[in-house]
Amino acid sequence: MGDSFDYPEFYSFPPFFTIQPVAATREKQLSLWRDLILKYHTSKRISILVVHECPLWENSEISRSLSKDDLDIVMADFVKSGHGEWEDQSLKTRCRILWRRPEAFASDIYQWADSNGYINSVCTLYELHSGEDVNGTSFEGADEELLRRAIGILEGQGKAKLFKGETSSEDGVKFFR
Repeated sequence: MGDSFDYPEFYSFPPFFTIQPVAATREKQLSLWRDLILKYHTSKRISILVVHECPLWENSEISRSLSKDDLDIVMADFVKSGHGEWEDQSLKTRCRILWRRPEAFASDIYQWADSNGYINSVCTLYELHSGEDVNGTSFEGADEELLRRAIGILEGQGKAKLFKGETSSEDGVKFFR
């Protein structure tokens, strides 16, 4: 646990690493796992959870780790909750973290565009996830696929239009009132 993430107290509780048999306890435990996965990946701006590389599954300080079966249960619950999507549905080795749902990102992006004078203006996808103007926003550093989905929602509402650029990061977005 030598990284800069501030692990919650329950992470040092050995039973946390074994899925509990009592339904109410198990549901609370899975809720804690969902929160931990989200907070860890959000704080580090990691958009893809590579299952076999994720350090959360093992706490060496207490010599505990999730078994393969328990890890499968945690990840199935995480995806079912809507906070993750398998990039490789059949293998289930790479999970896209949805820091926020696409609808929430769409709302945040439109609010940002309105507050920063981008209505009836164009910005690039790159500017939306890495530009100076997005520092501190919920979508700063967001996965491009998730941004595209959020923009698609705005397109459906008549609030934005996506234009093709030379490269995908040069694709432009125009916002409308």
